[in-house]
Amino acid sequence: MQHTSSLAVGRGLLYVVVAATAWGTAGAAAALLFDGSGLGPVALTFWRTAGGLALLLAFQAARRAPRATPVPEAPRRRVVRIAVTGLGLTVFQTAYFAAVQATGLAVATVVTLGAGPVLIALGARVWMAERLGRGGGAAVLGALAGLAVLMLGGADGSGAVRTEGVGLALLSAVGYSAMTLYMRHLGRSGSAGDPLGTTVAAFAVGAVLLLPFAAVEGLLPQAEGLARSLTLMTYVAAVPTALAYGLYFAGLAVVRAATASVIALIEPVTAAGIAVLLLGEHLTATTVAGTVVLLGAVSALMLSETRSGAGRSRQVAGQGHVRAEVVGGDRAAGDGRQREDTAPVGE
Repeated sequence: MQHTSSLAVGRGLLYVVVAATAWGTAGAAAALLFDGSGLGPVALTFWRTAGGLALLLAFQAARRAPRATPVPEAPRRRVVRIAVTGLGLTVFQTAYFAAVQATGLAVATVVTLGAGPVLIALGARVWMAERLGRGGGAAVLGALAGLAVLMLGGADGSGAVRTEGVGLALLSAVGYSAMTLYMRHLGRSGSAGDPLGTTVAAFAVGAVLLLPFAAVEGLLPQAEGLARSLTLMTYVAAVPTALAYGLYFAGLAVVRAATASVIALIEPVTAAGIAVLLLGEHLTATTVAGTVVLLGAVSALMLSETRSGAGRSRQVAGQGHVRAEVVGGDRAAGDGRQREDTAPVGE
């Protein structure tokens, strides 16, 4: 029997919101580092991955929540799972930082997180025959509409978008989508494992993959402004990585993954706000309108989740087998194993 988290739904939603907000600060910190540290996107992603890995391992060791009995997993499948998620996470984060460097924080964030859900929806439809419910579809469409308006408005009103940066942002979205679809596929078969454990393993793979390329690019920050660079590097590893992932996975104990996925779209709003406060960019009326639309879609979904009274799946008996009824979501019948609704991770 699965353990039921004692965490309240409202607090779980707060955790996910804080995590999404923290993710939105990663690109801004990267933009500041690109200006004065001498680090490139690969080296910065390596340090984020390595530092975040160390902190996530500490969080994992300190976590005392009871765990359900794991589903036996063949060694070959486990290796493939770790390799795919590790490669996807590496491409996702490295290409995102490169896009921030190439075309700016606002455009890079909006294109990455705007294209990601679309690619996931198309992939899930083609490979897994998944369909969105009316409420979920309306919320996602509203969120994507907000993202589209944000992109059209631009962060500085110039409308200039660099093709290279957009391409890198799309590559980041591809890595994000591939990782998410693969984890969703494993979740449907009951073999996705512990999400936090999978992320820790993916970070380990990413650090190994990035190290030689980071060494070629330039692994160490320049001496000038070293204290500032080290402070920003520590922040990137601690807040939008270790803290954000820790809160996100804690929140997922009581919040539907579909809800958490849309709440994560707060990230580009956070990035836009920081671009104004720290990077001196100016928001146009169009950008503000996109922000309002996006927050409206997220707020509507959060309200729906709160009214449901529970964000977790509940099991109900049914004629010789167990039917997993997801509150506010899809229903699936099976042999007693609950289908895991796997949510994507953020920047």
